Amino acid sequence: MSAAAARQPLPVVLVGARGHGRWHLANLRRLTGAGLVRLAGVCDLTPLTAAELDGFGPVAQSDDFETLLAVTEARVAVLCTPIPTHADLALTAARHGVHLLVEKPPAPSYAEFRRMADGLAEAGVACTIGFQSLGSHALPAVRALLADGVIGEPTGIGAAGAWVRDEAYFRRAPWAGHRRLDGTDVLDGVLTNPLAHAVATALALAGSTAAEDVARVETELFRAHAIESDDTSCVRVTTGNGSRVTVAATLCAETAGEPYAVVHGSRGRITFWYKQDRVLVQRDGHAPEETVHGRTDLLENLVAHLTDGTPLLVPPPATGAFMHVLEAVRSAPDPVALPPDAWHTAPGTGTTDARNSLRRVVPGIDGLVAASADTLSLYSELGAPWALPQEVRSG
Repeated sequence: MSAAAARQPLPVVLVGARGHGRWHLANLRRLTGAGLVRLAGVCDLTPLTAAELDGFGPVAQSDDFETLLAVTEARVAVLCTPIPTHADLALTAARHGVHLLVEKPPAPSYAEFRRMADGLAEAGVACTIGFQSLGSHALPAVRALLADGVIGEPTGIGAAGAWVRDEAYFRRAPWAGHRRLDGTDVLDGVLTNPLAHAVATALALAGSTAAEDVARVETELFRAHAIESDDTSCVRVTTGNGSRVTVAATLCAETAGEPYAVVHGSRGRITFWYKQDRVLVQRDGHAPEETVHGRTDLLENLVAHLTDGTPLLVPPPATGAFMHVLEAVRSAPDPVALPPDAWHTAPGTGTTDARNSLRRVVPGIDGLVAASADTLSLYSELGAPWALPQEVRSG
């Protein structure tokens, strides 16, 4: 029998099994079938039903994380809980020598991120941050194209995310749509949570993922919905080597689109639709070339790291630059409410649990998001009448 065949599946505890936790439960089911893991426990305020756990075998359940770790003797914990809880839960796991996958964003402030990352490093436990797009094989493929000079000298990277969310989305949890709750940072804004992948992916394409890679962050934060946080925003990051990275995002699009990042070059451009692992190369003197790439699942990568020593794809230091962007958003003035004539209501998408939900639409925002990625400009620089230059904040 080979060493691989003789390995026992790693016992895993899932913390937070509702909402996005359902995706992790399905992924654990897949990895269980592959013999890589065993779901040993679920930590949630509402226990999963027998039907939801069908096929997993015996699974311990408790709303007490530390007790569950002791009972299950877990090797790995998957944290899919409210953003402000990540650091404390991760450090609890570290005290038990339990390795981690922590959902993005890893923390609601740079200070909390450092507290978590430093504590995990001191404890000697492995951790990966759940930016699933950073497991795409398209990223090294694009980097290879850039190294080969396929589009000439890179001149900047722009990312765009135009999504649609119903008003009910901002009532999905007590912390939804908040910057702070009961004095605690939350940062549930468009750039820091739903479209955080756009920020992290753009920075990865720029080769600027570490905290020290960020020299300056400019922010423009707005909201059409009656929330505390931002739903229509953009940032421009200047890296230590002078590169520019912009990200424009909204949850108030007229039509939902696939988010993407585009690398501009002196002789062409490379567009990466990161949810689809799809890459389009457009360059002078050549026909467009499109490729679709594979993806390494981050929990599978963590298991391989623990069993074979495979390098982690998204360890905490690889999200330092993203956390600097989050910190700039956190420390910026509160998002500006768009004037009533800058948005209108429309029927909801029906994707929320609430019936007859409405959504808010910012006319023209789809084009502004795309134009930002094309020109590396902020909304105010594109002439959006509701984006006043004085709302630009540098950090």
